[in-house]
Amino acid sequence: MLCDLEHDDLRPHIGGAEAIVFAAGAGPGSGPERKQTVDLGAAVKCVEAARELGVDRFVIVSSIGMQDMERSGSMRVYLEAKRAADDAVKASGLSWTVVKPGSLNNDPGSGKVEIPTTLGHTGPVSRDNVAQVLYECLLAENTIHAEFELFDGDSPIRTAVTGIR
Repeated sequence: MLCDLEHDDLRPHIGGAEAIVFAAGAGPGSGPERKQTVDLGAAVKCVEAARELGVDRFVIVSSIGMQDMERSGSMRVYLEAKRAADDAVKASGLSWTVVKPGSLNNDPGSGKVEIPTTLGHTGPVSRDNVAQVLYECLLAENTIHAEFELFDGDSPIRTAVTGIR
C-alpha cells in the first residue's frame, strides 16, 4: 500500500508494525521547501504516528556532514532539516537509532562496512549495505539510543553492528 508521507494520515499505513524505519528523503534537485516537508516534516509525522500507535522502535536514516554545516553550501538546508529530524527522534521517548550513511551509491553490497566510533568521517557506502545495516539494527538492542556513521569497509555487517557501543 502506497502512502504520501507529506500529505496522508500515516496511522492507517502503519498497522500493527513493531518498528518504523524512516529512510525517505526529498532527493537531489528538490528545493528547500521539500527538504522541510519530507526530510523533516515526514520524519516528525512518522515519530508522532509511532508514539500514538505504541510503536516503540524507530530507526532513521540521516546524513553525514553535520559537524561542518557552515561550509556545506547548497547542502546546508538539507543538513539542517536532517539535524532537526534527528533531534525530534532523539527527544521522542522512542527506542531510536540514527544511522548516518556516507555518500550513497548503487554498487552491489559487499556485506562489509565500517562504523567509526566518532562522527565526522566521509566516504561511500552502497545502498545494499545500508539496507542490511538497518535490518541488523532492528535485531541489535545495543543500537537503541545509538547514533553512528556508516561506510563501506572491511567488517562483516553483523559484527560491525553488534560492536556499536
